[in-house]
Amino acid sequence: MSVPTPRGAERRTVPGPPAGPVYLRRAGVAAAALCLIAATAAAAPPAPAAPTGCGDLTGGQLCLRGPVGAAGRYVASYRRGGAAGPGEITVRLGYQRKDVRITAFPGWFGFRRTVRGAAELGGRVEMLPGECIRGLMEHRDTVFVTKWSCG
Repeated sequence: MSVPTPRGAERRTVPGPPAGPVYLRRAGVAAAALCLIAATAAAAPPAPAAPTGCGDLTGGQLCLRGPVGAAGRYVASYRRGGAAGPGEITVRLGYQRKDVRITAFPGWFGFRRTVRGAAELGGRVEMLPGECIRGLMEHRDTVFVTKWSCG
């Protein structure tokens, strides 16, 4: 014995993706786009939070830290190494900026005497996107610099 179909109950289909070559083409394009986005994100290096421009000197290391290519607080630091000799020294710490047209005059944070072989000074530096900056140290009329860090 068979049971009759209830009234109003037409044959229903389960909603789902359309079948055929159009669906396959769309799925392929979407997968390729996702792969391209993932590869681009994986290949792009993260932006540094601080300049990586540290300069190794014969008597120590000079570094400049701060937001690359943006206005903010920058800190110049000097740490004497083993070949620096005995005693503490007084250094002048600062920075220098440049863009595609000019290299600016040095900006100085001030003088500091090393304590246990290290000195650090900082201040606010107004920078524009696309500018580069490097750290400076002056000791006995000789100026030492780090590499340029560009934003």
